[in-house]
Amino acid sequence: MKKYVSFSAVIILLLNNCGSSGNTKNYPVRKPVLRPSVTGSSTTPAAQVEREYQALMKTYKSETSDVLTYLLNDSSNDPRTAITVENNSRCNMVLTISGNNYFKKVPIAANKIGAVMVPKNQAYNLSGMICDAVYQKTKFISAPYEVKLSN
Repeated sequence: MKKYVSFSAVIILLLNNCGSSGNTKNYPVRKPVLRPSVTGSSTTPAAQVEREYQALMKTYKSETSDVLTYLLNDSSNDPRTAITVENNSRCNMVLTISGNNYFKKVPIAANKIGAVMVPKNQAYNLSGMICDAVYQKTKFISAPYEVKLSN
């Protein structure tokens, strides 16, 4: 019986020590900080759009001055026209504009306006995702075109 009690005591002590972290002096334990990776671990469509938006913002050159000049001056002879998109949502978005020999992705921040110049008299596919809602439209554009989007 004595052997059984001492054997049980050894097992209990061993199990208690196995569960400890080895931090016997009560030093603070450093825990890793979790940060989103560049490739991202989230695969939701909104997260993918946000990653694409952040990547585009690093290289995107705004055409706002060209669009304003076009809209404020008599530019009827210009072979290009303007597309403006007002993003009235709480989410960033990426607008994809594609047409005959034309393709562009335009990052548009939440509650901001994005603008781009495109060749006139062509059909364009406009698409994007705004707060998990899909926007898609095919439009023949021959004059300035404005879109207002919200979630």
